[in-house]
Amino acid sequence: MAAMTMPGFAGDLNEVFTKCASKYGKSTKDATVTLECTAAAGKVSDCKVIEAPSPTEGFDKAALCVADSLPIGNKTGTIKFPIKFTGSHY
Repeated sequence: MAAMTMPGFAGDLNEVFTKCASKYGKSTKDATVTLECTAAAGKVSDCKVIEAPSPTEGFDKAALCVADSLPIGNKTGTIKFPIKFTGSHY
């Protein structure tokens, strides 16, 4: 139901996007949410939404849901990144 624009992610992550978008998304339009998170040990934590469409559309919650499963490699510290949902996948 959604696609990620960050290169290098496929397979299971697409399933995570679908699950999170289905659970929280209340719109079929395209949306981009920018998150700021703490990166360590290959995962992100303490994420917060710094830019998103209207909260009533649910993309903010869907992006936070997706972030829980993002592999980030060896990045550490505070990172910002966009997550893009495409309406054509709903």
